[in-house]
Amino acid sequence: MGAFHAYDIRGVYNKDFDKETAYKVGYFIPELLGADKVLVGRDCRVSSQEIHDWLIEGITDAGADAYDIGLSSTPMVYFGTANYGFKASVQITASHNPPEYNGMKVSRENALPVGLDTGLGEIQKWIEEGKAMPKAEKKGQVHEMDVKDDYLSFLLGFKPDFTGVKVAMDLSNGMACLLAKKLYGDMPEYLFDEIDGRFPNHEPNPLIHDNVVPLENKVKEIGADAGVIFDGDADRVMFVDEKGEFVAPDLIIALLGHYFIDEKGLKGNVLQEIRCSKAVAEYLEPKGCDVHTWKVGRANAALKLREIDGIWGGELAGHYYFRDFFYSDSGLLASLLVMRVVAKMKKEGVTFSQMIARIARYENSGEINFRLDDKKGAMDAVRDFYSAQEEPQSYMDFDGYRLDFKDWWFNIRPSNTEPYLRFLCEASSRELLEKKIAEVKEILFTKFDAKL
Repeated sequence: MGAFHAYDIRGVYNKDFDKETAYKVGYFIPELLGADKVLVGRDCRVSSQEIHDWLIEGITDAGADAYDIGLSSTPMVYFGTANYGFKASVQITASHNPPEYNGMKVSRENALPVGLDTGLGEIQKWIEEGKAMPKAEKKGQVHEMDVKDDYLSFLLGFKPDFTGVKVAMDLSNGMACLLAKKLYGDMPEYLFDEIDGRFPNHEPNPLIHDNVVPLENKVKEIGADAGVIFDGDADRVMFVDEKGEFVAPDLIIALLGHYFIDEKGLKGNVLQEIRCSKAVAEYLEPKGCDVHTWKVGRANAALKLREIDGIWGGELAGHYYFRDFFYSDSGLLASLLVMRVVAKMKKEGVTFSQMIARIARYENSGEINFRLDDKKGAMDAVRDFYSAQEEPQSYMDFDGYRLDFKDWWFNIRPSNTEPYLRFLCEASSRELLEKKIAEVKEILFTKFDAKL
């Protein structure tokens, strides 16, 4: 059952899981979540239709009704779940992974995520133990349902005046293709705007720089004010400035303050994850926000944002969460709000890169992956090495370790799904940053036989 992970079910289809797994997940979801109806959507991957069919067969054999919304983005399923009062939903997707992957994202009432610790682990246990699956006396029904129009109407409420703004937009042949043109019209110059689950132009992962190069080139070619790129299931979005430079996704959390604080007059709690730049809080807190730091991943962030009644939040991976969107993430909604800020600032003579320059204050390493066996020992060694040198200004240990010092900070954390230890640090100068990276490499290479 290698497809069960901290946040979802995902893996290479017919290797890590298959149609039988999909059937069993469908069968057990109504029992797990106390649901007599389950909302089901799917992305465009070649294997999604087969998974969809077997998942729905399991749901209905358990006696629950399946409400099938067909091709959908993941945020569209979140919207349908919360807006129509479903106690359970499944989006069939592997998000940003290559085309041979697929998976299932499960949500419960109010679009709250179901992770390994909040239900997926129970389903995994039931499957592994061979729990009995008697067919219900009355098989559930399948209902076709359209949520697209209502979701589009919701998003249109945030659409700005794009007069005079030029945008390049890469839809990654993914689920953003469903609604992007209905939201943005003919204004953007589109790339890869046909749905194709083989992802023939590039993998639908904007965190890999090669996948963003066509957008960067297009921005420069047409003299765009900004570039926008979505992942495969459109729950994530990332941006390129008018110079064709990729914008660090965590800095967008701070940029969104221009909408929520300056335009809407909202002040309160904002959520970031443990890898986010120190610059985010330094930019937002003087404006009247209290920035909270928490674990990586939607299964953590969506719950935490609701707990603190946060206005918005975000992650280094390009997820942005909104109280106005059921504390969930939507790539299209985030894109509208960021483009709203870009359009407003352009009228004031300020470019996208100039806005980001006002936020960014530090040199950043980006996430460095070390392959090694003793993740815990390595984490402890790095923590202890720096703690012995200087008392940290703050110390967090809920998702790996994060230690903040006067002129630099680092986070070191184990991957939930891969044999990697992930290290990221930020410093006030390039010289200091390179020094710290070299020190960490020395510790991990010599004491733990790590490899990059």
